[in-house]
Amino acid sequence: MNYEFKIMRMKKLKFLLLIGICLMAFVSCKSTSTASFYNHETECLDVEDDGSQTLKVWGSGNTRADAVEQAKKNAVRDVIFKAHFVGNGGCFDKPLLLEVNAQEKYEAYFNIFFKDGGEYRRFVSLKDERISSHINRKAVYSKDAMTYSIVLRVLRTNLKQKLTEDGILKQ
Repeated sequence: MNYEFKIMRMKKLKFLLLIGICLMAFVSCKSTSTASFYNHETECLDVEDDGSQTLKVWGSGNTRADAVEQAKKNAVRDVIFKAHFVGNGGCFDKPLLLEVNAQEKYEAYFNIFFKDGGEYRRFVSLKDERISSHINRKAVYSKDAMTYSIVLRVLRTNLKQKLTEDGILKQ
């Protein structure tokens, strides 16, 4: 009888252990966000006669306002450092700064330039007469942030002038 009791106890222990492992597996499963599956590259929509670029950009943040501000920073940063955009084409194919590792070399300058409420805001315009500049109503939600796309203009000519005056862009 003692032997049967031990076998029953071992079966119960195995059963409880199996249930515990299953519960731990279910608890540790995280819901996947579809935000990570979307392509959030800056898209070129048009170049205006004044040299400004109309872009569709993405930004993420804890609030809608944070996401929009991040999108503005991303747009200006892409014009300065990237310049190769997906989309209709027609945008400038060179970044403003062609210097290798310019972002790292002028890190102190760009940290101030891109701080919250920084100078980057002077070179972004949400007023575009030909393209709706409303924030897309379909936001992509993840656990920690919301991602929005917006259409805006980057005043490239003014930005180039500012970087030249500040000694970042050499002529």
